[in-house]
Amino acid sequence: MSLDQDTRPRTPSTTTRTARAVAAELLRRTVGAPPGDRPGRPRWTVLEAGPVGIDAGDERAAQAACGVMHVHGRATGAPAPLTAAYVSAVTGVLAAQGATASLLARARGGPAPHTVTSLAQGALLTVTQYLAAATVADGDPAPPGAVTGLATLVTADAARVEIETLDPTAWAGFWRRLGVPARTAGRGWLPFQSRFGTAVCPLPPELRAAVLAHPLEAVRRAGDAHGVSVAVVGGTTAAPALAPWTVVPGPVALPDPHPPAAPASAPTAQPLAGLRVVESARRVQGPMAGHVLRMLGADVVRVEPPGGDPMRDLPPVAAGCSVRFSALNHGKSVVEADLTTRRGRDAVVALAARADVFLHNWAPGKARDLRLDADALHAVNPRLVYASASGFGTALGPRPPIGTDYLAQVHGGLAAALRPEGEGPAPSLMTVTDVLGGLVLAQAALAGLLTRERTRRGCRVRSSLLSAAALVPRADRRVRLSPLDRPLPTADGLLYLGAEARLHPGALARAVGAAGADAVGARLRSRPTDAWLTVLREAGLPSVAVRTDLAALAADPAFARSVLRADEHLPYARPAAPWTFTDPLSG
Repeated sequence: MSLDQDTRPRTPSTTTRTARAVAAELLRRTVGAPPGDRPGRPRWTVLEAGPVGIDAGDERAAQAACGVMHVHGRATGAPAPLTAAYVSAVTGVLAAQGATASLLARARGGPAPHTVTSLAQGALLTVTQYLAAATVADGDPAPPGAVTGLATLVTADAARVEIETLDPTAWAGFWRRLGVPARTAGRGWLPFQSRFGTAVCPLPPELRAAVLAHPLEAVRRAGDAHGVSVAVVGGTTAAPALAPWTVVPGPVALPDPHPPAAPASAPTAQPLAGLRVVESARRVQGPMAGHVLRMLGADVVRVEPPGGDPMRDLPPVAAGCSVRFSALNHGKSVVEADLTTRRGRDAVVALAARADVFLHNWAPGKARDLRLDADALHAVNPRLVYASASGFGTALGPRPPIGTDYLAQVHGGLAAALRPEGEGPAPSLMTVTDVLGGLVLAQAALAGLLTRERTRRGCRVRSSLLSAAALVPRADRRVRLSPLDRPLPTADGLLYLGAEARLHPGALARAVGAAGADAVGARLRSRPTDAWLTVLREAGLPSVAVRTDLAALAADPAFARSVLRADEHLPYARPAAPWTFTDPLSG
């Protein structure tokens, strides 16, 4: 099998280079075909803005225009750039997903459509849950900048630490050991847990003071005593040497009595039509994987506990369901099963017996304890792609920390890489590895499906939040930002300079009538953002307005083709599918 990247002139050669490199590497890992196995050569393209009507679409311009800087900057009070190529990594995975899905369609007897995605669409996908919460009636109540705070704490010996627990009892015990009264510790629990959805963590100052009064070793002992993970946030940007996923072949396949339906014959149809995914997953990583596979056309069945997933009640709620939950789970059918009972487990086995993919992000060891591991499900469906995700896999030993987004950022070097030199290293409170981890898990499942088409055997694929963090391209050391690399105030908002403007400060100064590059910031304050965008566009220095209000994004005509508005079915805005599939013979 082989893939051709479309390199026609409409594809910018520099601003999308990183995303294209990520996609190419993932596709090399995915295809893995012997020489001469060439049933189709679908093209794939990565654009800057794609269907989003903005002037510039390089990595940071896409972050600025699509709300990434806004969400990332909530904790520190103002929009701020991620200083690693996070959007490019996301977009590269999306391109690989579209191309792999196209190959799957071709292998199953359908056409292999040309796949197109863009940096702007990748950026929008990363803010899916934040966009939903901002656009539902009575959604996130706090205006931008009204509430701030990182979760990173500093000890008496100046160590920066990130703590994690999902257990309120463990939280209370940890703080009690550090001398904090129970009532005070309790006031910190809600903002600590809510940070996954709000991207801010306004902890009571007494908690920060308590950690500051103790050396690192005492904080670690408190964590060990109560099962709270404590991770030191270092200044290194180095990524761990991890493959994004691993594939282990399953047993030799038996004749399949339930072959999947053939894909639709139209070149622009959803390429995974006719395939079924069974998903037993919570929070973000697993549901995001299922969400992506559903958008590609798969029939996704969620397994939830009796009464439904507790995350359905997470505020804000509309039409009886959390919009953050619905944003990643709408369009999936649901089967309720109590996995602690034989009847519930049998229900999952029956679903897996007729599925193409079984996907979960259970805690380590749970699949084996439930007797729903790969061996058990391959016994009833040898052609199954068994896809599992974790926080750290085996990379941190047999007793890894709690497997959540922020600790994956710490151990994956992103806590330092995502923030510029001059700021203390700290994880972004935007769930960057949860989202990317879900996308990597989906790509792992697609790789497994493609392997199955070639070998007629099922397989087991594994990925982790840490392996996703390792995928993000970053500099060898922390990035230094100049004033022109940050959002710049105008008379009525914020402007972010596109790549050309940032690379040519002299031309920028002449275009805006400033005495020199150092005077550009002051000059921009004299006129509204739209006026400057016109000036810069005409000067060949395209730039973007910084999105500071997600609630207004869906109504912006520039996003009409890339963001779906709230409607009678879903009461919130959400990104449209981030791929376009076109006839490979057209164009």
